Amino acid sequence: MNCPMCGCDSTETLKSKTVPSKTKEVNELLLKCKNCDFVFKDSIIANKPVSYRLIISEHEKSKKTFIDLYSDEKLSKDNILLSDLGQVEIKSLELKDGKRVDSAIAKDVSTIWASSMEIPARVGISVDFSGDVDSYKVDVDRDSKFAVDDILKVDDKIIRIYAIKTLERILKKGFAKSSVIKRVYGNPVNLKNYDYDLTANIVYKKITAYKK
Repeated sequence: MNCPMCGCDSTETLKSKTVPSKTKEVNELLLKCKNCDFVFKDSIIANKPVSYRLIISEHEKSKKTFIDLYSDEKLSKDNILLSDLGQVEIKSLELKDGKRVDSAIAKDVSTIWASSMEIPARVGISVDFSGDVDSYKVDVDRDSKFAVDDILKVDDKIIRIYAIKTLERILKKGFAKSSVIKRVYGNPVNLKNYDYDLTANIVYKKITAYKK
């Protein structure tokens, strides 16, 4: 804030008072210029945060809460927000007319749809027995990685990963973080050693009829 007498931007706050307002945060100040000692009044006006509905997905469950944001804030898919339930990642934005979009200004949004970043990643595993498939879901650390050609143990099977399906594509080589993986595909191999054992991480399994 510049002094109206000499234009200096170095001031000392003598008094500060917040004025109640429904939509604005108004802070009235009594200032003294450090250059010429002129005393003057000024104010800082800012919009108050607004509560927006937030739906947080936790795998098969969801939780509803609210988050305070400024109405002119731009929101986009994949943005990270800090809610009262921890960090969440925006998946889509629901406008006041019900339309779902990937980005919008907060004042146009009725609901923010997001996924929790505070829970393990849930990764599907398909074990292919020449057409018959055993299916699993495992919970793993979000920062852990799966790579094509990894050897892993799941239940009573040891498999080699031949493909990884992420949110955007299918990998036939390389690796990906668990947080972006939907499913890994593997074939059973006749080995005793493996890179890691996910048996204790199983939260769901569907065994093919001929294996029962």
